[in-house]
Amino acid sequence: MTGVHIVGPGDGKAGSLGGVGVRFMIDGGESGGGFALVEHPMGPRSLAAPMHRHSREDEYSYVLSGRVGASLGGEVVYGDPGDLIFKPRGQWHTFWNAGDEPARILEILSPAGFEKFFEKVTGLAERGELNPGTMAALAAEYGTELEFESLPDLISTHGLVFPGGPPAG
Repeated sequence: MTGVHIVGPGDGKAGSLGGVGVRFMIDGGESGGGFALVEHPMGPRSLAAPMHRHSREDEYSYVLSGRVGASLGGEVVYGDPGDLIFKPRGQWHTFWNAGDEPARILEILSPAGFEKFFEKVTGLAERGELNPGTMAALAAEYGTELEFESLPDLISTHGLVFPGGPPAG
């Protein structure tokens, strides 16, 4: 664990996965492995990921701005600023910006570890090396299953875009 410090609004390494960004705020090394914290800025109507499920961590999405939709185990929910969306491990889920303005969430990953997946995929995306096969193989290394077949229905049902290829989960 590191000492006390402040992570300011411009601090932390940032990356992009098309319509969804990733800003790394606290990683597992800083939290003793208990959790990681990333910020996801999302463009209007951007889908973050195909349906997927994690076997190792729970995710908590705290809505900072905008309106965020999520499919959680077959149920669709919406979160507004101040709402927390809980995505438990083992449950199929995805999320998106449900509005026409940018949205931002803080994503808590507990326990930590999956933030390393985000680091790897943003690096691959920056180099133009990210594709569905690579994404699925990397996700499997982190105990996550991706269901790319869910994309057409999610996009048409919720009026979404999926720019930049496979995004983070």
